[in-house]
Amino acid sequence: MRVLVTGGAGFIGSHYVRQALSGEYASLRDAEIVVLDKLTYAGSRSNLDPVADSPRLRFVRGDICDPAVVREVMAGVDLVVHFAAESHVDRSIAGSADFVLTNVLGTQTVLHAAHHAGVGRVVHVSTDEVYGSIDEGSWREDHVLEPNSPYSASKASSDLVARSFHRTYGLPVCVTRCSNNYGPYQFPEKVIPLFVTNLLDGGQVPLYGDGSNVRDWLHVDDHCRGVQLVADGGTPGEIYNIGGGTELTNRELTERLLAAVGVGWERVDHVEDRLGHDRRYSVDITKIRTQLGYRPAVDFESGLAETVRWYAEHRQWWEPLKERASPVAG
Repeated sequence: MRVLVTGGAGFIGSHYVRQALSGEYASLRDAEIVVLDKLTYAGSRSNLDPVADSPRLRFVRGDICDPAVVREVMAGVDLVVHFAAESHVDRSIAGSADFVLTNVLGTQTVLHAAHHAGVGRVVHVSTDEVYGSIDEGSWREDHVLEPNSPYSASKASSDLVARSFHRTYGLPVCVTRCSNNYGPYQFPEKVIPLFVTNLLDGGQVPLYGDGSNVRDWLHVDDHCRGVQLVADGGTPGEIYNIGGGTELTNRELTERLLAAVGVGWERVDHVEDRLGHDRRYSVDITKIRTQLGYRPAVDFESGLAETVRWYAEHRQWWEPLKERASPVAG
């Protein structure tokens, strides 16, 4: 079996690759894993160092918007797991062109090549942000799409492209929509690694607005397990929400991070709120739980403690990246 993982040197994609090559997914224990990654600021070959010597790993540096490269790596592929995307909201507000290009055109290029190569299954990895903001309750997969940032709009567009390839061409593609991920190897522009690394360096952390925005937190290991459940048994053409089950305001999250590093609120700078900042995200995971048996296994308290320890012990990984990180995270 051959698996193509786009964005496989990024935070979530590299975790999936490491798990796959370490035997964590039964259906992939003998699979060849082909990683296609452009190695933008958020991707690094070092994320794959723990499995770099595996004879089942092939790395290709290339752009998902390049039809020739995508066509070449798609040859003989049985499963595509499409993680590659521009994903930082603040960067999309500052400039949206790269997000539309990579997330929409890049996805179309991958799906087109998969269709023509006769790939047996595609999993398109998306985000809960495509739903917009919800004051009460949780989104089901059939909720209307109401994205509020250029990033989430580009991901919603890519979801619709994926749906069209299933309906028009019969491509066996599933879409997953996850809540906020955290864990080791996350680029230090996202809120948890940004705050942890700033605090470890004796610096300040920026808290948007009044800190009352709510997010559901999902450990990257649970997310990737959910993605693999969809790859193994998801129904083509269907969408599956993947959540972690821990909703916190940004203020509550900040309190936990301050406590984890052993510092106080004097290390927090209150900054002007993000433009179009969604108030609350919450996904209903009934579908993936009942159909595929998904349940989050990493409780947030232990997962966060492990993540903070990882950053404390891996300065050599994140210190060179800090210069490339955005000053405010979300």
